[in-house]
Amino acid sequence: MPLLEMNDIVKKFGDFYALNKISLQVDVGECLGLCGENGSGKSTLMKVLSAVWPYGTWEGNIIFNGEELKATAIHETEAKGIVIIHQELMLVPGLSVAENIFMGREPKTKFGLIDYDKMFSESQILLERLGITSINVTSPIMNYGGGHQQLIEIAKALSKNAKLIIFDEPSSSLTETETKTLLHIIQDLKDKGIACVYISHKLNEVKAICDSVSIIRDGEYVGSRKIEEITTDDIVTMMVGREMNNLFPREDHEIGEVILEARHVTCYDATNPKMQKVKDINFKVRKGEILGISGLVGAGRTETLSAIFGFYQGNHNQEVYLDGKKLTIKQPQDSIKHSIAMVPEDRKKKGIVAIESVGRNITMTTLAKHANKFGVINLATEINTIDKRMQELGIKATSSDVPIGTLSGGNQQKAVIAKMLEVNPKILILDEPTRGVDVGAKYEIYKLIFKIVKQGTSVIIASSELSEVLGISDRVLVFAEGELKARFINDGTLNQEKIMAAAIS
Repeated sequence: MPLLEMNDIVKKFGDFYALNKISLQVDVGECLGLCGENGSGKSTLMKVLSAVWPYGTWEGNIIFNGEELKATAIHETEAKGIVIIHQELMLVPGLSVAENIFMGREPKTKFGLIDYDKMFSESQILLERLGITSINVTSPIMNYGGGHQQLIEIAKALSKNAKLIIFDEPSSSLTETETKTLLHIIQDLKDKGIACVYISHKLNEVKAICDSVSIIRDGEYVGSRKIEEITTDDIVTMMVGREMNNLFPREDHEIGEVILEARHVTCYDATNPKMQKVKDINFKVRKGEILGISGLVGAGRTETLSAIFGFYQGNHNQEVYLDGKKLTIKQPQDSIKHSIAMVPEDRKKKGIVAIESVGRNITMTTLAKHANKFGVINLATEINTIDKRMQELGIKATSSDVPIGTLSGGNQQKAVIAKMLEVNPKILILDEPTRGVDVGAKYEIYKLIFKIVKQGTSVIIASSELSEVLGISDRVLVFAEGELKARFINDGTLNQEKIMAAAIS
């Protein structure tokens, strides 16, 4: 008997079918890969399973562990043994690591008080299972970066008595080393009879850890295969409905003279002003160039780019020159005024206003372009711009008027890129631009990057995916422990081994 059966699941939003008769099953101890483009319905299907969308708001039936599941709240599915790790982190920044792991399930003393000693020790054990020994479980979770927070979220799931764990893009914030640790953890879970559903756009991970794979497209079931019976190219073709022979569509583009220069970029930790996060970074960018920035989590990539753009929260110093002229940048508006745009690493906190519409998120930075001298917005020109950008970037939404928070993570990311393109940037900074984005959307983003550099825009791209940095960059800078360790020309001889050697030197 399968551990899980989902039969003919239908989920509608108004007249829109987000899921149309989707069926799948998972056996005890099996890891099922669930693949599809952004907006295909993967996360919606898992929200149905975990009762984020409660019984009665969808059609079909779910059989779990031999019983029909009619859960109306998440705590009911967790009590049955279904635990979901969402793509967007569900953590409280001001609470300690241990308090986040055991939130709502804190161990108690015989007097009914929270047993902090037990909570701290059990949290430490869970983190050690994930190969983490550098985290202080008593410290506020906001002291740790996105990669560590993702692993803490996984530790939180492992602390529950789960029979089935749903991983929704779990490695999106992890380094290659952390991802290997995660895959070892999942293999250990499988060996103990715990089933997993693994949602990821990183198909090498799907091939490495999953026993079978199911693909959905546009809310409909495409097919399932045993993992040994399908290639990565086959998965991509089933996902996007077309063959993609080259993930990185490199195009020749002319590189001109130096247009941007960053000097003496130095950043201090926002919570510990005595700790240097970035140490006197200097680099140049040429017109029409794609400059890649690589490095492990905590290397200082995001801090450096945030300081240049004007939104780093801690103490920092930097000198920024554009076309040889020194700029005064104290806030993001100063950068935008000088045609420097940035897509931030954390779109949820810094890229979108979740309750605002998709359209208004795209135009909010450049509303003045659509206003007359009295400040009245010309809705016709604004809507034309929104429609153009949504079509250009393939943003999937029932309407440009729906709140952007209802979109999948990848479509939110494309909307943030659209917003920054409205600035008509001379310099476009992309910090993890394809995090949580499927292979089809990645391809479109890469094509867009080459399109804009051919028009003379310079692009700085920071990415934790070495294949991405190598696939599109003209030059590569390698950061480690807040320092610029190496500079490489991507002339065809550069490889991942050389970059990693510099990153750990």
